Amino acid sequence: MIEISDVYKKFKGVEALSGVSFRVNQGELFGVIGPDGAGKTTLFRIIISLMLSDSGSVSLWGLDPDKDYKKVRQIIGYMPGHFSLYEDLSIEENLRFFATVFGTTIEQNYYLIEDIYKQIEPFKKRPAGKLSGGMKQKLALSCALIHRPRLLVLDEPTTGVDAVSRQEFWEMLKKLQKEGITIIVSTPYMDEASLCDRVALIDNGRVIVSGTPQQITKGFGKSLFGVKNDDMYKLLQLCRLFPNTDTVYPFGEWLHVTFKNDAKEADLQDFLKQKGIENPLVVPIEPSIEDCFLGAKS
Repeated sequence: MIEISDVYKKFKGVEALSGVSFRVNQGELFGVIGPDGAGKTTLFRIIISLMLSDSGSVSLWGLDPDKDYKKVRQIIGYMPGHFSLYEDLSIEENLRFFATVFGTTIEQNYYLIEDIYKQIEPFKKRPAGKLSGGMKQKLALSCALIHRPRLLVLDEPTTGVDAVSRQEFWEMLKKLQKEGITIIVSTPYMDEASLCDRVALIDNGRVIVSGTPQQITKGFGKSLFGVKNDDMYKLLQLCRLFPNTDTVYPFGEWLHVTFKNDAKEADLQDFLKQKGIENPLVVPIEPSIEDCFLGAKS
């Protein structure tokens, strides 16, 4: 079990983390979801013993990353947000280097990385610096796994990667989870929250809500409506002017709106028609993780 309890971290008077607490169970795929600057990278660096917290505690199966950092680093595989392998070394040379550092070989744990590595193995002599974004991602994950870590920590691994590679990456994580590896992954993409067993939504250094994706969406606590019309800009301005609007956010070709004072969708429809909007569409919808994140912030 991994337990983060009341962790604080400040940089030059600015709080990067402010009382962060959550628990990750053995074998779980746990997501830390939040925008850039939310504190995700700072938290991960504390978990893996690369940074000291100002206060609070972290326990990895009873190990303290501050006091037991040598043991902690043996059981962790870490993939940072930016590609940090040796760009002048080939794919194969990078992988052999990391295997040697951890006292193992590619052959010994090849079964663990096979599904990932075989996609880049035909290019194993190519320098890492000349790989595409998706190939760099697969190489970095292979290097993080080659010593078969107990805990895999991934800091925004899909940022800047195309949609197909993102999907493939999450499929890889699900397979690794079946091998008994506990995974903590951070992402700014709210849609990826549904792929995790449990998540913590974090913003401005604070966990604003945590639980399973289903628990979080069920706890939204308000009726949510989708609003749509041809003139979305005008529609957005008018929804903001509606006296009983609580929140309104653009979501692609829809607006997501909540009401106050027990207002109904018909009330908004009548208001919009009075303002010259023809046939406004207002329908009840189910909240997403992003709706819950924005609702918790407001």
